[in-house]
Amino acid sequence: MPAPHHHADVSGGRLRPAVFGAMDGLVTNIALIAGVGGGGVGSRTLVLTGVAGLVAGAISMGLGEYTSVRSQNEQVKAEVAKERRELERHPEAEARELADSWVRRGLPRELADQVAQALRNNPREALRVHVQEEMGVDAEDHPSPWAAAILSFVFFSIGAVVPLLPYLLGLSNLWVALGVGGFGLFLAGVFVARFTQRRWWTSGLRQLVLGALAAAATYGIGTLIGVSAA
Repeated sequence: MPAPHHHADVSGGRLRPAVFGAMDGLVTNIALIAGVGGGGVGSRTLVLTGVAGLVAGAISMGLGEYTSVRSQNEQVKAEVAKERRELERHPEAEARELADSWVRRGLPRELADQVAQALRNNPREALRVHVQEEMGVDAEDHPSPWAAAILSFVFFSIGAVVPLLPYLLGLSNLWVALGVGGFGLFLAGVFVARFTQRRWWTSGLRQLVLGALAAAATYGIGTLIGVSAA
């Protein structure tokens, strides 16, 4: 007997907002600090800017995730209701449509027709299968907009505070802050690799390079604006 194996929950919608929030918080504040620091402002102004970016970004992420996930759920529910009406009004046509889709994927016609007809005796399961086959979603399992909002808010805040840590601990050095932020990006990529089965160093370097590009762009812009203002 093969050893039993388990899959991670990929339908709950929790990993995406957590990872997206943390990465966005890291990149946003690393780039913001680089841009402001490149403009030559003092440490106090830089910390104030970073904290403002943390608060504004966390609120924006939370509200955006809530609205996005709730809108998606409402759209799915509307499409499920439409499919339910079609099953009630045209059960034979819907059964043929389902059987035809299975035949195109290699199932024998007779077996496909038998299974499609058998599903008519279980309306709830019939709806679930039709929605899965036609739209690729689960009719009953929807991600929580509140969970997405809270995770985005919390993990954005955690990510955004990382490049601020040296300043909060009394070190007034932009490059130390950017180095700490880059290390945070690398660790975040390593963490994600645990779920995606990618090589940890590849995932870490990918996030580090993306963050470095964002920081380089804003640092260059900040430097140009600081020089021109001077």
